[in-house]
Amino acid sequence: MKSRRARPPDGGYGWVVVMSAFFIMGLTASVLKNFGLFFLDIQNHFGVPTSTTSWVTSTTIAMFHLGAPVASVLTLQFSQRVVIIVGGLLAASGMLLASLDLSLPWLYLTIGILQGLGISFSWIPANSMVSHYFVRWRPIAYAIASSGECVFAVVFSPFFQWLIEMYSWQGALLIIGGLQLNLCVCGALMRPLETVQETKDSLEGNTTVLPPKRKVIFQCSLMREPEFFLYILFAIFAAAGFFIPPLFLVPFASSLGMDKYWPASILSVLALADLAGRLICGWIANMRLWRNLQLLTMVVTLLGVVLLLLPISHNYWAIVVFASLYGFLFGCVVAIHITSIVDIVTLEGFDNGLGLFMLFRSIGGFIGPPAAGWLVDETNDYSTAFYLSGLCLISSAVFVVLVDRFVQKRKAAEAEGHQPNIQEDWEAGKVK
Repeated sequence: MKSRRARPPDGGYGWVVVMSAFFIMGLTASVLKNFGLFFLDIQNHFGVPTSTTSWVTSTTIAMFHLGAPVASVLTLQFSQRVVIIVGGLLAASGMLLASLDLSLPWLYLTIGILQGLGISFSWIPANSMVSHYFVRWRPIAYAIASSGECVFAVVFSPFFQWLIEMYSWQGALLIIGGLQLNLCVCGALMRPLETVQETKDSLEGNTTVLPPKRKVIFQCSLMREPEFFLYILFAIFAAAGFFIPPLFLVPFASSLGMDKYWPASILSVLALADLAGRLICGWIANMRLWRNLQLLTMVVTLLGVVLLLLPISHNYWAIVVFASLYGFLFGCVVAIHITSIVDIVTLEGFDNGLGLFMLFRSIGGFIGPPAAGWLVDETNDYSTAFYLSGLCLISSAVFVVLVDRFVQKRKAAEAEGHQPNIQEDWEAGKVK
């Protein structure tokens, strides 16, 4: 007698899971992506340097990643549904308490820690559910789910700007916290896959369906695998560059003398390009024209180059062009960099692999924005933030190349290991 998880349906209720994940991405990642709209208001309100203000977002990013292993363990112990509901409550309470505007350290605690953990507890299980419900259509299913971040970002950019002008940044945070309570509804729709228990009667077609059985095992041993260790290094360098542009794009555009709504519209254009990148890259990945890691190497390198060139923009339309390229390539990276973990550690190790990936990625996410803020303070030039971001991303692409080589060597060794057995079986059959 043995138990196994039911075979992924590759459709059916899985599409409900995808749509629920779509809304979860929108209510978590797009809020974080649009936090640049609050940057100057908070900085002026407290009268602090750029680097000090950036610690609010940096703390959120760090907690988002540091909470990933905890979210993975809780998912294994309970279910994705329970963890997402808890995440929704944490995220909403973080925004609601932040609206009290007690002090800047208070924002570190509420937006940074509570909001960051809430995003982590919602985002990680949502990705896990999509991966468990799909095999053949996994790349496109994940691309659709993650596109929620882009669709909501298009709407949230002008909406948040309007909320800030109408109700101040404190009132805007209060309303956003109320919206994030909908994460609990999305979590309730996440139905765990059942576990099928096979008995001797299974040969006759009889199986017993049991409730999902959970076990708490967090496999840190994955770090011993060279390909996964190198992918962790990619995560650190990429994260250092990922979170800089959304934070500094609005201040950069404002420094050129643009009105408030023009920078906000740039974020909307960026989000639309991001959406196109996720869907197109997910479709290309599903066609298997290139290996996921090969495709990831190409788009990460191009993304770094675009960010190095972005500061040459000195008017609205030039910024829009580079922001569109950045958004498209960023979407391509997001569409495949999580699903690539399955190629490295297999589906059985995905939950643990994703937790470790996010944990170590927090290092880059925590250091990147403050480092960029320090450069801006020292040089009084927002361009330096984009130079740092581009260099980090190009450096990260080197590690993806090495990961791909290790994975291909492993697969080749596994194929050679099976080859003698196949040959022996064929010869045995021929003798008979």
